[in-house]
Amino acid sequence: MRQLTALDVQFLNAETTTTTGHVGGLSILDPSTAPGGKITLDDVRDLIAGRLHLAKPLRWKLVQVPLGIDHPYWIDDREFDIEYHVREIALPAPGDDQQLAEQISRLTARPLDRRRPLWEAYLIHGLQGGNIALYTKVHHAAIDGVSGAELLGALMDTTVEPRVIDNPPRWLAENTPSQFGLLATGIRRIAMQPIKSVLAIPKLLPHVDELPGVAARVPGVELLARAGSVLSRLTRQGPGRHDVDRPKLVAPKTPFDGPISPHRRFAYGSLPLAEVKTLKKSFGVTVNDVVMALCATAMRRWLEDHHALPEQPLVTMVPLSVRTPAQAGSAGNQISMMLAPLPTHVADPGERLAEVTKAMIEAKKRYQPLPASWLVDFSGMLPAALGGLSARAMMRYLGATSPLFNLVVSNVPGAQFPLYQAGAKLLGHYPVSAITDASGGLNITVMSYNGQLDFGLVACRELIPDVWNLIDYLRDALDELTKLAEQVTPAGVDNGEAPSNTSGK
Repeated sequence: MRQLTALDVQFLNAETTTTTGHVGGLSILDPSTAPGGKITLDDVRDLIAGRLHLAKPLRWKLVQVPLGIDHPYWIDDREFDIEYHVREIALPAPGDDQQLAEQISRLTARPLDRRRPLWEAYLIHGLQGGNIALYTKVHHAAIDGVSGAELLGALMDTTVEPRVIDNPPRWLAENTPSQFGLLATGIRRIAMQPIKSVLAIPKLLPHVDELPGVAARVPGVELLARAGSVLSRLTRQGPGRHDVDRPKLVAPKTPFDGPISPHRRFAYGSLPLAEVKTLKKSFGVTVNDVVMALCATAMRRWLEDHHALPEQPLVTMVPLSVRTPAQAGSAGNQISMMLAPLPTHVADPGERLAEVTKAMIEAKKRYQPLPASWLVDFSGMLPAALGGLSARAMMRYLGATSPLFNLVVSNVPGAQFPLYQAGAKLLGHYPVSAITDASGGLNITVMSYNGQLDFGLVACRELIPDVWNLIDYLRDALDELTKLAEQVTPAGVDNGEAPSNTSGK
């Protein structure tokens, strides 16, 4: 039995009638490489069932604490049913990309059943060209972007022949703990909560102005952070506030601000990683800078289409992984975030890339002094019983006013070699992330795989019904920068890769 962290629980608390807390991925598979040239539902079920010991979150279910006075626990499901979790459907002819995306839109809009392990998988037949798809969604309370990629890796192979797992560990399902025992433990934790909060103040107060939207919305918060920095040094809780400029990032009004509806639109597509790396070398930037610039260009064009281009930059939230090598293979969320302006207001593509690069460097400087666990620590300041109420109230407030940021852009590193599932070659893996009232109606997540960047865009159907246009605009943005690179002499220093970041979604 393992208890969820305060940050894990926030993804449960965020769920409403219009917001779901799961993230997922759409795998496009070529069955011609599999035995017999096909993959059946039983093949997928047998594969997952045989590797549950490598993908432990897939067998966990929630155990709630009485009265909600403490964070819930994960426990192995004694009644685990692989047939419930893995299903199959088929697309009608002709089975094109947009039909597949529409089916994913409907599936991702449905919440997961909290009485069971929080995941589902769908084997989808009828795709054009004879390919098949596997859509999997897992609750964000159990995984983040990096642990989700590790989970995907556990179910994939590097060869057509699935690896043989001899004598896998026996799965011993746990007994459900007594309600009295959970209640007693929760009461003890409540008694310790004020002490933990007081002890955390010197560590967290210097960084209170880094909470999304606080510096721009709450008067005097920067002065409070500076005072906290002095307190932190006096109590030896840390080095105090890092002395760098912290601009007040205010998200401008856009057509895709919340509140969101319960309906989704999904679109996906790939760009060649080699072309992006060529631009990286030509302009002396990072791969992540190029990705952010492509997103800025695509969003600028979409906003122009809708006569809604703001005069100031959009504000984007970039999830970051803080998972250490020692935490590799563990579930749960080890993430942080940083805010950065997305220069959609800049007309020239070269200047736009330069602005992106400058913005990301400054954002990283602001982020560096933050404790790795600051997001988890801030999430744990409130007692568990108040966490759900405060999270939902905040979502309603932000949906009724203005979002903390306009959109999420996340970049997740993946394998750069072919992968196979049940013998079928993985052609592409497209992230399917989440949107909320607080984050606006669009999430752009990209995962690198085998020489390509696989983009998955999730939007609110009512706010961005034409999300497929953004896929076309990303391709056009890459062509635009490529032509610009051909006109200039390659210069600058190869800065290498940006730190990997994740959602996830």
